[in-house]
Parts: sequence; C-alpha cells; structure tokens
Amino acid sequence: MGQSHNTQTQPVTIDPEVMSGAPVFIGTRVPIQTLFDYLMDGCSLSEFLDNFPTVTHEAALKVLAYAAQRAANGKVAA
Repeated sequence: MGQSHNTQTQPVTIDPEVMSGAPVFIGTRVPIQTLFDYLMDGCSLSEFLDNFPTVTHEAALKVLAYAAQRAANGKVAA
C-alpha cells in the first residue's frame, strides 16, 4: 500500500507526522489496524464505518481486499 495521495488507487497513507507513522486511511487519522481490531472483535464493517465516518466504505473494502490478496499469495507476516 505505502504512501499515496491518490484515493483512486490506494486508500492508505503513511506519514511520520500523522499517528506516529502508522498506516492510516487517507484524509483521516484512523489507523487501518483499527478496522482489523473491530472486525476481530466481532463488529461488522457497518459498525466500524458508523464509528469512523471519515473512512469511506470504498476505502475500507480496498484495504480488506488488499489484505485478502496478500494472505492468498502467502505474503502475510508472522
């Protein structure tokens, strides 16, 4: 994912001045880890989006699709 300023291609940015460099959804201060934490706690995507209205549905789906693709390709860190 990496740094990007184009929400059309990448919904995530990394900036050392935003949330100490944690990957966040572009245009927000919401770390992508928060999405995974919500889902692992049994919350729905809708609940996450309701609690973080600055994150778009499209951006959340792109992050999930990227993670699924990485997992399918065996590129998941242990």
